[in-house]
Amino acid sequence: MAFNIIVLAKQVPDTRNVGKDAMKADGTVNRAALPAIFNPEDLNALEQALRIKDQYPGSKITILTMGPGRAAEILREGLFRGSDDGVLLTDRAFAGADTLATSYALSMAIRKIGDFDIIISGRQAIDGDTAQVGPQVAEKLGIPQVTYAENVEEIDETKVRVKRRLDNGVEVVECKLPVLLTINSSANACRPRNAKFLQKYKHAKTVTERQSENIDYIDLYSARPYLNLTEWSVADVEADTTLCGLSGSPTKVKKVENVVFQTKESKQISADDSEIEELMKELIANHTIG
Repeated sequence: MAFNIIVLAKQVPDTRNVGKDAMKADGTVNRAALPAIFNPEDLNALEQALRIKDQYPGSKITILTMGPGRAAEILREGLFRGSDDGVLLTDRAFAGADTLATSYALSMAIRKIGDFDIIISGRQAIDGDTAQVGPQVAEKLGIPQVTYAENVEEIDETKVRVKRRLDNGVEVVECKLPVLLTINSSANACRPRNAKFLQKYKHAKTVTERQSENIDYIDLYSARPYLNLTEWSVADVEADTTLCGLSGSPTKVKKVENVVFQTKESKQISADDSEIEELMKELIANHTIG
């Protein structure tokens, strides 16, 4: 028994290091001003896929990401950790996409990939925090979804059992395959890079990367086809350009405000129990807590 798994991943700006230049005047994220990283919860999703592959040898993991050419780094990061293949969905027509346009483009790419049993994504991306893309992809593909997943408990040819972490507790649900899962940050952290895979895939590139970097390893890429990262455009996935990018995005930013928190007063206390108790009483009395 083996499974075909697609992991949806995104290269995001590191919003944990936001500075004054993080936003543009039009309200969009200034991605050039922030370092790009693998979206944290997508790493949790990748780990879930890898655990299924560990349990069922022969399973295949394909990472799918949408973004500019530099987003191919996400595919390599997946390969370094144990995924088998990667697809970069990149085209100027995809630029400026909101969750609706993004999920449409991803669903078209998934249709082109074809056979799959499970799609796994992070619950949400740290550059948007909407948690909408995964569920929207499931809706567009017409498959069931399980959100807020924390662990895949059991899986067979027809169904999957998943533990969900919710605000008020935990529940275990069963769902038929194919299915889309969105994974919480409370799930298992992703394993580090594997040294063997790092050496194997360190030269993996898309066609655009090889052309822009003037890499002349024709013999290498011919002899080792696994180094050729797949790159698809709007035309490749037969997408409707009116439903992609800005033209397919009904979400508009009306106003952006920068909020700066400043301390007006402070109080220092020791670790003495009596002082901590007094502080708690004060905070409760002025309704700061409680």
